[in-house]
This record gives sequence, C-alpha cells and structure tokens, in this order.
Amino acid sequence: MKKIYLGFIFLFFLIGIFVWQEIYLPKSFKLEKEKLFLIEKGQNLFRISENLEKEKLIKNKFFFNFYVILKGNQRKLQAGEYFLSPSMNISQIAGKIISGDVAKEILTILEGWNLKEIGEYLEEKGTCLAEEFFELVKKDFSNDFDFLKDKPKNINLDGYLFPDTYYIKRQEVEELVRKMLENFDKKLNSDLREEIKKQKKTIFEIVTMASLIEKEVKTKEDKEIVSGILWKRLKNNIPLQVDATITYITGKKTIKISKEDTQIDSPYNTYKYLGLPLGPICNPGIDSILVAIYPKSSEYWYYLSTPEGKTIFSKILEEHNLAKLKYLK
Repeated sequence: MKKIYLGFIFLFFLIGIFVWQEIYLPKSFKLEKEKLFLIEKGQNLFRISENLEKEKLIKNKFFFNFYVILKGNQRKLQAGEYFLSPSMNISQIAGKIISGDVAKEILTILEGWNLKEIGEYLEEKGTCLAEEFFELVKKDFSNDFDFLKDKPKNINLDGYLFPDTYYIKRQEVEELVRKMLENFDKKLNSDLREEIKKQKKTIFEIVTMASLIEKEVKTKEDKEIVSGILWKRLKNNIPLQVDATITYITGKKTIKISKEDTQIDSPYNTYKYLGLPLGPICNPGIDSILVAIYPKSSEYWYYLSTPEGKTIFSKILEEHNLAKLKYLK
C-alpha cells in the first residue's frame, strides 16, 4: 500500500510539473515579435482559447481554459485588440486580456501642425482616415470643456488640440481628440485664465494670436517681442500682415509671399483685413500661448523671419523694407 501511495504522490507531482510547465512556460523561448490578436464582443473563454491556439500563441487551449477557470476569471475577459506573442506564457496572456491591457498607439502631434497636417499624419499611421478626423473636429465639445465656450460655433478645433505625445487605444481617434483637449485644459490653468479675463480678452483671441506666433518665429525670446508687436498693431488698427496666414490659405511651404497672394479674398488674410484672422491657423505649444498672454513691449513695429530662422526687428517701415531686400532675395 505504501508503494502505491508513494506512486500516486509521484504521479501527482509529475502532473503538477507538467501543468505548471504548460501554464508558465511559453510556446516559444525565442523573442518573437508581438502581433495583434482580436477579441470580439460576446466571445467566451472557449472561443478565445481556440483562437489563441489557432494563431499559435499558446500550445494548448485546454490549459488556457484550466488556468482562467481556476482563477475564477472566465467572466473578466475583455474584448479588444491585444499585442500578444508566443514568447508570452498563458499566465501573461490571460493577465493582459483580464486587465484589458489593449494595444496602444503612440502618436506625436508636433507644435504648429494644423488640422490638415494632423489628419494626414493619422491617416499615414493607420489611426483613421483624414476625412473621419476632419468630421470629428467639427463636433461641438463645449459642454465638456469650458475653454471652448467663447469659440465661435462655425470654427473647428484648430488651435485647441494640444501638441504632445499620446498613447491611445488603436484606431480610437475620438479618444485622441479628447486627450488633446484635456491636455489643453490642464495647460491653460486657472491663473492664466484669470489673466486673460483681466486683459479683457477671450481664450479664443489668445489661441488665435498664439497660433500666428507659433508659425512665425522659433525662439521664446523672439516670440515675446513678436507678440508685443502684433498686439500693438491690433490696438492701433494696423493690419497684422502675418505671412503665415497667407501660407495657411495657399498651403504653400514657403516664406516668400507674392503681392498676388496678399490680395486673396479670405477672412484669414491679415494683409487684406484688419484684426485677427477668422480663427487659429495651427495648434500652438505652451510657449506661444504664454507669450500671447504675456507679450513683451518694445519699440519695434515690424519683423521678418530669414530662411535660416533668424528674426529681424525694425522700428520703421523703411528699415523693414531694407531688411526684406537684404534677407529675402
């Protein structure tokens, strides 16, 4: 009897080792590339394990089922897309699916990009079609974000999509838009909003001005002076004559603006019409927003950017025209 008893113990020991190996050792010990695995809504444990086996991510569906049921998690498996690899064991794969650790995209939105550039980038990344994005940014988000209350209803979200790096669920473009708006909400804190009110300006005006500054000059020091010049020109009913508003209209990638371009009939044309353009021309970073709120006073009335990115400031028109002849040949 003792030998039979010991035999059973040894047998159970061997079974235990076998089960442990099946659960905690991966199908492949090579570092294999992760691939997307889709779990559709309504799929149960047995369908999921069957698909995992078909995709050669696990050795045997039985042990996946056994592990999940043993842990009491069969009702906690979540639908979605997951990055999984045969180099992961059953415990790791199940843990990802139970926790809902779905596949994430890393998206980097650069300072100064407008909606067209963001849409093209998202389409290139496979996040969505550019047209889907363009339709989404026409949506009214003002009930969720107070800072959009003074934005005219006919203006899209250009200017408010804060440039940064974002991690989102794959192909969840509305999640990206909301995260960008949430980021803007945090960056434009209560102190900044109070300062905007004190100056009797609107957030929309500040964002529009910041978008011009973002496209016109590079360094924060130059941006501060340019902000002062532009606000001063506004106050004195002098056209802003911002070249970036012309390239926004034409879509040309150039710093050289023709006389014909300046005659284009558009509410964004700051050569033809007084005041700020109809709305923001890009999505500015925090430095441009800050200098739009806190401009630097100077004796300058004019500026231009050289092809090398240097900013040349002038006090009078004659001086400015000479600078154009010298730097913009």
